[in-house]
Amino acid sequence: MNYTLNDYPEQQHQDATRLGGELAEEAWIDVIRRMDQVYTELVQSQETLETKHQELAAAHLFTEGVLAAMTDVMVVCDPLGQVSQVNRAMVKLTGMPEHLLTSYKLADLVYNAEQRERLMAGLSRGGTEENDIEIAISGRKGEPIPVTWNVSALFDSQQRYTGFVAVGRPVGELRRAYAELQKAHEALKSAQAQLLQAEKMASLGRLVAGVAHELNNPISFVLGNSHAMQRYGDKLQQYLGALHAGAQAPALDALRQSLKIDRLLADLPSLTAGLMEGAERSSAIVDALKRFSAVETDIRQRVDLAELGQRALHWVGQASPHAVDVQCHGMASPQWVTGSANQLQQVLVNLIQNAYDAMEKTTAPQLALTLERDGEHIKLRISDNGPGISDANLALIFDPFFTTKPVGKGTGLGLSISYGIVEQHGGRLRADNNAEGGACFELSLPAAP
Repeated sequence: MNYTLNDYPEQQHQDATRLGGELAEEAWIDVIRRMDQVYTELVQSQETLETKHQELAAAHLFTEGVLAAMTDVMVVCDPLGQVSQVNRAMVKLTGMPEHLLTSYKLADLVYNAEQRERLMAGLSRGGTEENDIEIAISGRKGEPIPVTWNVSALFDSQQRYTGFVAVGRPVGELRRAYAELQKAHEALKSAQAQLLQAEKMASLGRLVAGVAHELNNPISFVLGNSHAMQRYGDKLQQYLGALHAGAQAPALDALRQSLKIDRLLADLPSLTAGLMEGAERSSAIVDALKRFSAVETDIRQRVDLAELGQRALHWVGQASPHAVDVQCHGMASPQWVTGSANQLQQVLVNLIQNAYDAMEKTTAPQLALTLERDGEHIKLRISDNGPGISDANLALIFDPFFTTKPVGKGTGLGLSISYGIVEQHGGRLRADNNAEGGACFELSLPAAP
């Protein structure tokens, strides 16, 4: 026997009521759960939004700070050249407030009509970037201010041209800075040249005694021969006077013998040659001194380092109050370098003079000069047997105004200037101590091709 629910209406109503209540409760629970979830998401979104807002505000402040700190002027324009934004440097340069500047087109701020047309032509090309274009803008008092501009195009997310940014730097400031730099450089060059010449003349002053002695020999030779020529001239004049007066042969013969005319005539060629040799030696010495003391700028000459070394050694040795045993190795044949004979002579005089000074209290002073070729370089070593250089002074030996000599004996510029001269010649100058004692300076210069 089969039954249906209709057979139990009261039971059915009770079951339906219970089922509806359960469904309603679950629905409310689900709704509340979803509301909690949505609220949580809203809170998280709000927090995220606030964080992004703070980051955006910080980025905005940073950008404004950067723009305000820029010393270069900056102008942002739309495609037609309407100014939309400027930085503080642009406001300061033009003397106009930002709200007034943004009411102009960039072309309106250009001082010159020709440059204004050039700018408009550039804008008409749209998106063209230009670098280092000089366009003057109107300044505070309407005066032209030349500015070098770099223009960069702006594009949106779809790569459409939306305007450009022009960053410029007033050329006047650059020119003033360059002029000041150039002036300082010229002053430095002048001071360096003056120091070089002063040190050279100081070295020459110390060599005066030796040079005077060297000049004294040929001058004495010339002076002695000149007196002899004067006497010979008087005798010849006396003899020729008698001859022109018509003296007879016996009288002329007697006068010829008494005046020793035959020996005089035989001696004349040697006297003349002696005069010429003495004059040429004096001229060569004076010429060498003139070259050494002159201001020379050409450093591209072919120079024999062996000859310069021998000349410097001779000059310093002549001026030295004490004798030094000098040994030369490899200086008999020429060793050619490229440079200034004048300046390299100054270096060698200074190095040899320092060696002589260092051995002033040495019992048996010895100096050795060794010249040799090492590959593409010519090396000259100058070694003495003096007290040497202390380790503390080795690091300072080429510093300007550093000296171990007593006051009045040196300026402290000799080695510093010598170091600079050698560097200008593409060479190297270094100092060290010999293993057996004493100092050693090594000069290395590129060999002449």
